[in-house]
Amino acid sequence: MLNEFKTFIAKGNVLDLAVAVIIGGAFGTIVTSLTQDVIMPVVGAIFGGLDFSSLFIRLGAVPEGYAGSLTDYAALKEAGVPMLGYGAFITAAINFLILAFIIFLLVRTANKLIMKKEEAPAGPSEEVLLLREIRDSLKK
Repeated sequence: MLNEFKTFIAKGNVLDLAVAVIIGGAFGTIVTSLTQDVIMPVVGAIFGGLDFSSLFIRLGAVPEGYAGSLTDYAALKEAGVPMLGYGAFITAAINFLILAFIIFLLVRTANKLIMKKEEAPAGPSEEVLLLREIRDSLKK
């Protein structure tokens, strides 16, 4: 069983998948930062300073002794108030759309490159034609 496992791990597909998962995780972090630090502030500015990350609906009571703001999503969440954070969902959905679009562009480009490689000249090269001509003339 151990030898089978070694063989399975040593296959190129498994190693390629492991590398893809690691790079995908790092790429996801970059896209998250792009969304939260670049795109969402611009979208918020367009919509009059709206900050999507702080949009929520409080579903339960605030615990006694809570002294923070009732409009601070992070503080309320830390205090254990049940909330529906639809702003965080909007941000996650935008993250997903950006990531999906970038992956689409990468796959589209890779497919075009593969197609170009497959579209090699159908006929024989000039060298092959010349060698055939020489062979045919030697046969005579």
